[in-house]
Amino acid sequence: MRAVVVPAPGPAGVLRVEEVPDPVPGPGELLVAVRAAGVNRADLLQRAGHYPSPPGAPPWPGLEVAGRVLAVGPDDGAARPAGEPWRPGDRVAALLAGGGYAEQVVVPAALALRVPDDLPDTAAAALPEALATVVSNLRAAHAVACETLLVRGGSGGVGSVAVPLARAFGMRVLATAGGPDRVARVEALGAHVAFDHRAEDLVAQVLAATEGRGVDVVLDVLGAGGLADNLAMLADDGRLVVIGLQRGRRAELDLGVLLARRASVIGTTLRSRPAAQKAAIMADVREHAWPLVVDGSVRPVVHAVYPFAQAGEAHRELESGAVLGKVVLVP
Repeated sequence: MRAVVVPAPGPAGVLRVEEVPDPVPGPGELLVAVRAAGVNRADLLQRAGHYPSPPGAPPWPGLEVAGRVLAVGPDDGAARPAGEPWRPGDRVAALLAGGGYAEQVVVPAALALRVPDDLPDTAAAALPEALATVVSNLRAAHAVACETLLVRGGSGGVGSVAVPLARAFGMRVLATAGGPDRVARVEALGAHVAFDHRAEDLVAQVLAATEGRGVDVVLDVLGAGGLADNLAMLADDGRLVVIGLQRGRRAELDLGVLLARRASVIGTTLRSRPAAQKAAIMADVREHAWPLVVDGSVRPVVHAVYPFAQAGEAHRELESGAVLGKVVLVP
């Protein structure tokens, strides 16, 4: 089969399509013919040599796919987490530890989701990583309906899913985006209020929108560069959840602010979690988030679709900062 490999760490141009061995499913696994693969910032880090695949995963990138089941591995009882057993021909979207940029992948059935008939493969492939990230981090923050959530980067791959999902969960959703057009798009996704982080005093705007109270939860992709503002925007007992480091990994933390607000700072990753934790997260997604996809309440924004041969261009576009939603690769 063909896969998009990284012969040596470097810029986007190092990606190339090569022949690699076909995968073989083991107990509790599905062999999937990939119709589409989501592109994530973790893939950019892996290509640059900063985020290698975990042990046991293929060495090429790709954390989420959609396609058709080709075969089911030996039955150990794990291949039917959603009730009905999987069968060849079933449409599937799945979370991976790596290897999604390929014509075939092996995925644990516990990390797979059944794709509804009206959802294109390119859209389905844009969902598993974002849904798992959002659901697991809202759980980590003990977020509940009627609380206020601020999504930093509401037009990104995770943010564009977090906005409609959190609104469907009953939260009041505020979000940031860069530029008037992106602000309007994020509001159309379901944000109650969206702010242009390029043109406004964000802290002042968020405090004004919350009548000076601040927000209960911040979902942050910026890291160090957003730390001070994020703390300033938290309400008493607020929770800052850091899920990305787009603006650095080291910053000074004012513990006085943290103590005065009884606030919490939470940091999480998804890819490196043990298999049992990932299975639990996807069970949560399957129960609480996926029905909103099936009924159309939550759908991803697909910015662009590229063939495998243009994977380098897909990476360059994501690196440009101009992407709204997700970039997807197809064989």
